[in-house]
Amino acid sequence: MLKKALFLLLLFFCLPTFSQNPKLSENTQISIYTCGRGEQLYSTFGHTALRIKDEANQLDIVFNYGAFDFRTENFYLKFVKGDLQYFMNVTSVEDFILEYQIDEREVIEQTLNLSLPQKQKLFEELNASLYTSERYYTYKFIDRNCTTMVTEKINGLLGQVQIQKVDDKTISYRTLLYPYFENYFWYKLGINIVFGGKTDAKAEKLFLPVELMNSLDKANVNGKPLVRAKKTLVPGSTIEPKFAFFNSIYVIIAFLVLITIINKRWLFLSYLFVCGILGVVLCLIGLYSQHQELLWNYNALLFSPLFLALPFLKAIKLKRICNLSIALLFVYALFMVNKPHLPLMLPFVLAAFYMLLKIDGRNPFRLLTSVK
Repeated sequence: MLKKALFLLLLFFCLPTFSQNPKLSENTQISIYTCGRGEQLYSTFGHTALRIKDEANQLDIVFNYGAFDFRTENFYLKFVKGDLQYFMNVTSVEDFILEYQIDEREVIEQTLNLSLPQKQKLFEELNASLYTSERYYTYKFIDRNCTTMVTEKINGLLGQVQIQKVDDKTISYRTLLYPYFENYFWYKLGINIVFGGKTDAKAEKLFLPVELMNSLDKANVNGKPLVRAKKTLVPGSTIEPKFAFFNSIYVIIAFLVLITIINKRWLFLSYLFVCGILGVVLCLIGLYSQHQELLWNYNALLFSPLFLALPFLKAIKLKRICNLSIALLFVYALFMVNKPHLPLMLPFVLAAFYMLLKIDGRNPFRLLTSVK
């Protein structure tokens, strides 16, 4: 009994010692890591992390806001809905860098010009977050991700918004993101179908790693540059564009041309029916998801839920639905004139327009026989 009492007493006096953060030395370095793009979808846009190095305390760690757990129950449903919890974790610099060396992804370090009290405050805040609910955050593609979390931390530390976007704010989010999928046609197609109206707004929010890096380079605090040193830790490799027929728009064009050449009514109706199912999915996702990027998806005009009724209608009703669908396609085409993904969607527009005219009993170009 006496031993247990002594153990509890010792534990009581030791707890305050372990709960206190070490005092950082004057030579402590606070750095922002900007990591290059990867081949996986979740790494397409790169990554941002925060490093704290203090040789006096034998401290060299990376705080990473990009962690998530694939074992989360209903992971994909939560991701689509927009309530998937990401979290911050801590790793050694060696382990962090090794991962990017293996993947040959560039890592650029920007060392910040901060005072010792600011460094200490940031270190204590990050450590405290590890043991509270602040460690977790609800991921949002544009509004809340690894880059925005680090930006908020640094701006909060400086006491005002010192880090502001310096890249082009006049283009849309969709235009900004479009080049990132240059070698990933199916990613590009899928994302441009799923994304709605918000991504066509002006890209005024700083949310991409490379944008944060550029903004840090231009940021000044009290007349002094915020970044006092910048270097490349991992050179990375350049991803050269490689043409592949099955990873290009040509596979879609070939598929649609083949359906047109076969010229069967049941095939046209089947294709449009599948497009109608996709349209319903787009509408339901807009109602279900908390991702603002998925709301008001005008692609439902192209993949119209009205197509679901076509196989079951006759005569006058079929003609009315076809005419209404054609009118919606014209509206969609006009709306798409200044959108970057118009070339991507144009084959679907032309195919749907042609099939609707043929189903309606009209031969639009008088080149092919009537639909069978």
